[in-house]
Amino acid sequence: MSGVMLKSHYEPTAIRAALVNLYSNCKTRAYGAVVLNWPVGGLNIYAVENALRVGARIVWMPTRDSANSLAFGDMEGDFFNRRGITILEEDGRLKPVVYDIMDAVKKQGASLATGHLSPRESIFLCREGRSRGVRMILTHPEFCRTVISADLQEEMADLGVIIEKNWLNVAAGMVTIEQIAANIRRVGAHRAYIATDRGQMGYPHPTRELQCFIAALLQQGFKEAEIRDLVHTVPKSIVDEG
Repeated sequence: MSGVMLKSHYEPTAIRAALVNLYSNCKTRAYGAVVLNWPVGGLNIYAVENALRVGARIVWMPTRDSANSLAFGDMEGDFFNRRGITILEEDGRLKPVVYDIMDAVKKQGASLATGHLSPRESIFLCREGRSRGVRMILTHPEFCRTVISADLQEEMADLGVIIEKNWLNVAAGMVTIEQIAANIRRVGAHRAYIATDRGQMGYPHPTRELQCFIAALLQQGFKEAEIRDLVHTVPKSIVDEG
């Protein structure tokens, strides 16, 4: 791997990534992000501005603390009671702070990801973000809490949204590799990327899991050029400033 994205549900990771790059003597580069859960204040523009200022390349909308995710119950590792976060006002409009967040992300050439928002929220956010020229990522649409149809995935890709595919969803039995492969073909390998969603203590190592994902896609008939798009070209476009 020439790079790795550090994601935490609870704290920004850009400074951690900077320390890794400064002191690890490793050719692989670490990149940071921020997830807008309650430990950073939820939909907190100040947390977004600060994370971007110190180098974050992805801003994730709420994950574990989204109202949508909490409707399914706590996830492993959740440790406090809280109300769910939504990006919508009661009348269905986006909250004003969401537009502030989109503008900040666009200004820094970073990417805004949908996290564990509901399908309705995610699609609304992607459409609004792309209309404003924001680089958008549709987060793991095969995850059991954030399932989005292949039709809508293709529609989002046509708008310029990058579609994420996670090996964890396959390994956990939420989706088959055949379904993942079909959905990648539907949106196009040049408009998607594969990730492991690993790195948690006690689970398989991300590098091994990425190898498993690549091997499985090769068995599904993907060509080397398509794999390169999924693991190199598209991810590089996300972390590059632009």
